[in-house]
Amino acid sequence: MSAYDEVYLQPARANMGRMLDVAVGSMGFGLGEFYGLFLASGLARLNEEDISFTLVNNAETHQMVISGAGDIQVDVLCAKLKSRFGVETELKPARVAYREKIKGKVEAHGRHKKQSGGSGQFGDVWIRFEPQDESDDMIFEEEVFGGSVPKNFFPSVEKGLRNAVQKGVLAGYPLVGLKAVLYDGSYHPVDSNDMAFQTAARLAYQDGIPKAKPTILEPIGLLKVTIPDANLGDIMSDISSKRRGTVLGMTAEDGMQTVEAEVPMAEMGSYTIDLRSMTQGRGSFSCKFVRYEEAPGNVQQKVIEEAKKEQEA
Repeated sequence: MSAYDEVYLQPARANMGRMLDVAVGSMGFGLGEFYGLFLASGLARLNEEDISFTLVNNAETHQMVISGAGDIQVDVLCAKLKSRFGVETELKPARVAYREKIKGKVEAHGRHKKQSGGSGQFGDVWIRFEPQDESDDMIFEEEVFGGSVPKNFFPSVEKGLRNAVQKGVLAGYPLVGLKAVLYDGSYHPVDSNDMAFQTAARLAYQDGIPKAKPTILEPIGLLKVTIPDANLGDIMSDISSKRRGTVLGMTAEDGMQTVEAEVPMAEMGSYTIDLRSMTQGRGSFSCKFVRYEEAPGNVQQKVIEEAKKEQEA
């Protein structure tokens, strides 16, 4: 390191330390969030110089996803981040945004009672859970008779459930297509409050959803790949055997073939590199999300095991 660099490096380190103290100590940032800001800033600067790669901060999977022409381009970007901005990077495959859903109908009970001197907490609910196809968002209804749960606590139950469905019971992915009906419960005239009924609703969710035949849904993408005629056989075989895809149709024009297929997004991670290898760089493709559908049993088991490993890490 040159003396010139050292002159400016020490003040930069001091400023970085002060920024870290303020961000983490005063503003409530986590260390990961703080360093993520520097990573995003560096990548944004590099993107101004090279617009051939895209950068997306995925709020759901908590990953910063870089898409480029291939591994070499991504490796070069990481090297520039380190040399120019002092940012170390760790590359991992992009996480897939799975969903969870129930297939059965179940009635569940949630009871929260806490007494520790003074006023306590009490909430008690019976909720019927069942699948619905009207919306990915949870549908909440109430069929309470006789005031067993006062109306002013209905929003508390709904809020507790909406917080709960953000994390499914199989692998922690959001639970979609759920209908929840509050139909009974009880309350205490002094100890019942908003938080007590939110907690009771979450307890009912934790009790009932595992019994309602939960399953994992995977995102399906529409793949359009254009390749020379000579590579058609390899591409068709790759889609159907390696990527669990379904070919929808083909069109031919000027010695090129365009194949349309539906493919699970989880199988598309290495497609840029694989397509280049199969076509000697003469193929191109696009892939966009179209819907979710139930994943095969072996895929679900793999997703569940990976989620457990992440929790244990």
